[in-house]
Amino acid sequence: MVRNDIDRRIRDERLNQLVKFCMISGALDLSLYDEYDVKRGLRESDGKGVLTGLTEISDVVAFKSENGKKEPCQGELYFQGYNVMDLKQGFAKRKFNYEEITYLLLFGALPNERQLREFIEILSQYRELPSKFVRDVIMKAPSMDIMNALQRSVLTLYSYDDNADDISIPNVLRQALTLIATMPLISVYSYHAYQHYHQDQSLVIRYPDPELSTAENILRILRSDGQYTELEARVLDIALVIHAEHGGGNNSTFTTHVVSSTGTDTYSAIAASLGSLKGPKHGGANLKVENMFSDIKEHVQNWESDDEIAAYLTKIMNKEAFDRSGLIYGMGHAVYTLSDPRAVILKEYARSLSEEKGLTKEFTLYSKVEKIASDLLTTRKRLSKPICCNVDFYSGFVYSMLGIPKQMFTPIFAISRIAGWSAHRIEELVNEGKIIRPAYKYVGHHREYVPLENRL
Repeated sequence: MVRNDIDRRIRDERLNQLVKFCMISGALDLSLYDEYDVKRGLRESDGKGVLTGLTEISDVVAFKSENGKKEPCQGELYFQGYNVMDLKQGFAKRKFNYEEITYLLLFGALPNERQLREFIEILSQYRELPSKFVRDVIMKAPSMDIMNALQRSVLTLYSYDDNADDISIPNVLRQALTLIATMPLISVYSYHAYQHYHQDQSLVIRYPDPELSTAENILRILRSDGQYTELEARVLDIALVIHAEHGGGNNSTFTTHVVSSTGTDTYSAIAASLGSLKGPKHGGANLKVENMFSDIKEHVQNWESDDEIAAYLTKIMNKEAFDRSGLIYGMGHAVYTLSDPRAVILKEYARSLSEEKGLTKEFTLYSKVEKIASDLLTTRKRLSKPICCNVDFYSGFVYSMLGIPKQMFTPIFAISRIAGWSAHRIEELVNEGKIIRPAYKYVGHHREYVPLENRL
């Protein structure tokens, strides 16, 4: 045992030395980005994304042209040409709205009643995992992170598919529908496995009900009693709708295009997109918001006091509080300026749900922070237009009110966004584009080779 401890210490010391070498060799002179006019992060100097492709699937609008001048406007999001606000108005109290939006994204048109009914039946038929998959894959070595469990499961489904490498559109559509239908099961079952094996909780595996919507089934199989209210199901359904798609430029969807352009299989492409979404700068942002609000609730005594809230938010911006990053999470967006339509919609439902849950004080706090943070950030950055909150600002709060555990926040995003990923994968394959290969400028130095025995 002593010898093992010594070996481990020596190994760790050597690893630390290698880490130093990595940090030194990997560091670039950042001024070179300006010298060579490199669009770091594929962003223009004003933050706008560099144009890298074309799509008909969705449109993100943050500016309008007036008298030949580009002016910020209230944010708009379009799915296959339809304004999401108009789509929301048409939902009324129907329960299969996410399924309808999935149909729209995949096929480019809104379904009639018969088409929607048949599509729902198809998804219901695909909403079944292979025999023993839960036992042999999900329950074995369950991951501490549900997103990793999702990736592993998706990649393993490749082995259960007799035509896994067939990238013809009919086959890819079949694979996409299968993943769309089973993603909720894989996510929730992976969470239950984590709870059972890592948290010593009772294990409950409930099969989906073919008569229920995606949102209803998520709540039914996630909760130990399988019960939920009509409002809860409607709120989760609208959350799935607004997260289903957001243009081709977001990181995970762009990943879908990049990986699909190589001609690889569907499971590999979706697994790559899941890896992108897992990152805290992308799909994990709403968890950052929730953790920030937990900190705010702990340190702000009077939630009604604008001055006290502003003082603490200033501390956060000054890197004196919370995680000392200086960021107010959930505020600002790479595209939207005056408003994020997804946040506008989710805020409306968050208000209704907070009333049902008796959490109106919490909702008021969120509203106050949104307004005060926008003013503070606008002043500090000396902007002529306010900074709006993004969809992550309210989504974590909504999920918490729905009783969805934090470990499931990003998987819920994935359950929804796979509809958009699938649509973009099909679009990439239909158009038979070239493999996506951007260029990198080499800024190192060429060197003469030195034999090993002559190196210092």
